[in-house]
Amino acid sequence: MRLKRRGAEFSITLGQNELMNSRRGGSEEALATITCERIQLCQKPQVLIGGLGMGFTLRAALAALGPDARIVVAELVPAVCAWARGPMAEIFGESLTDQRASIREADVGDLIRSGSSNFDAILLDVDNGPDGITQKSNDGLYDIEGLSAAYTALRPGGVLAVWSSARNLKFSRRLCKIGFAVEEVMVRANGSRGGARHIVWIATRADRRCHYGYRKPR
Repeated sequence: MRLKRRGAEFSITLGQNELMNSRRGGSEEALATITCERIQLCQKPQVLIGGLGMGFTLRAALAALGPDARIVVAELVPAVCAWARGPMAEIFGESLTDQRASIREADVGDLIRSGSSNFDAILLDVDNGPDGITQKSNDGLYDIEGLSAAYTALRPGGVLAVWSSARNLKFSRRLCKIGFAVEEVMVRANGSRGGARHIVWIATRADRRCHYGYRKPR
């Protein structure tokens, strides 16, 4: 994994694949804003974010949540944390020093499995979504066992939000099988400026029969 810079633009690549770019964070921001809309009535919301990346999701969550929120960001790759505090510090701004947020160099799967009804929301922006390309171990977040752990780690009515570069009907069905009420939202890589179409799954821990819905780009 490498960090590249051209002027004010940053890019993180793995081999020939560009994993993220500082000019395109609209869908990662949508991951946070859509989720925070769903938990806005929660008092002192507890949020877990899997994947620091370039901080789009973290910054959007901080902007959307109030002063009593607590956000934990789990990042497995130490270099990503170092880049955030080093060459990309200007992009991250004050998000890394915000008292509501803490960054942990850890596997988000471990944090999910260690919690039981502790979180109001879990946001996963790990790898390429359910169809990963960077680390095989990430697949465990999206299989039946991993999703069951996420369900257990959420409070009743809590939200599991998952970012992906593409649709995956098998994954939607897997979420339903666990017992989530599932909505699939298409978002744009550049937000209101368009760009590639990405997917955000909003899976709510619901004590009722699963339903599945689909929405076009925001």
